[in-house]
Amino acid sequence: IAPLGSRRWHARPMDQCEYRCPRCGTDTTASFYGPCERCRAQLRAVVRSEPRAVTHEYEPKTNVTPNAVATRDD
Repeated sequence: IAPLGSRRWHARPMDQCEYRCPRCGTDTTASFYGPCERCRAQLRAVVRSEPRAVTHEYEPKTNVTPNAVATRDD
């Protein structure tokens, strides 16, 4: 038996499944169940948004007090 951590991980090809697209109902083939490629492209175009900058820093609520471990100086 090989020692733990000495085994190499090898990716194996995924089997293709035939199914009906849950969004548009067309027959499709893919490795994972979900919308077909055309529906995914439409969803990316509609749902995707641009990243935006954070406008303020996190401020804890006023009733939150730090615990002893968080305030300890080493």
